[in-house]
Amino acid sequence: MKKITIIGSGNIGLSLAKGLVKADFAQAADITLTRRNIDHLKAYQEAGFNISNNNKASVEAADIVILAVLPQQLNAVLDEINTSIVAAKHLVISVISGVSCAAVKDKLGNDVEVIRAMPNTAIAIGQSMTCIASDNASAANLADITRMFETVGSVVKINEDLMTSATALCACGIAFFLRAIRAASQGGVEIGFHADEALKMAVQTAKGAADLLLLHGTHPESEIDKVTSPKGCTIAGLNEMEHNGFSSSLIKGIKLSALKAGNLYTKEG
Repeated sequence: MKKITIIGSGNIGLSLAKGLVKADFAQAADITLTRRNIDHLKAYQEAGFNISNNNKASVEAADIVILAVLPQQLNAVLDEINTSIVAAKHLVISVISGVSCAAVKDKLGNDVEVIRAMPNTAIAIGQSMTCIASDNASAANLADITRMFETVGSVVKINEDLMTSATALCACGIAFFLRAIRAASQGGVEIGFHADEALKMAVQTAKGAADLLLLHGTHPESEIDKVTSPKGCTIAGLNEMEHNGFSSSLIKGIKLSALKAGNLYTKEG
């Protein structure tokens, strides 16, 4: 069993650790969680994980090193661990927004295999949409890391130059769909439901729509066609939304978020 060290055990790192154990990808005893203040990790220690505030020693004991610190902390962490990284032994995974594989290799050495992964906040419930990319990882390592992130949701392998686009569609996208659900619930209140009822109805309806596509493998328009009848109430509502720019505003928002993510990447990468 490979040893895994997660450096920077915040929300993403801890959610991944729990997912790996829940799916039997790894045992808690094979995972080391690091954080400057290990008092925050006491519950994980009691659950069988190793905890440490010594990144260097934790890396030396690992086969897979997952970087999950804040972007502004990364350079200091890489400087701290670079003498402990052995290219022939270690596989490095970065889940840090806006940081390229090349930026990590600049600090650790070009022979080190680096895979960049971008989960979203649904990782906390095992429903992340994670995109992964690498410019030098082996097919075997990419397959292993795909399986790793499949323990906490779905995975798509993409070219690294599309990572900023993936950030807009998947990471920012969580907020876009949440806002759509919120708007639907507000509409529900206006037509007569109590706020808690309207929200529950909107949430379950959105979940049902997503599950229809996932389980049937169909296109959204084919499912829309099933609920739109001639002169019906559904098509009337849809067309009113489109006349007011529903699809257009969502597309424009995704494009702007991608542009912003690209600018962040330029500054941090």
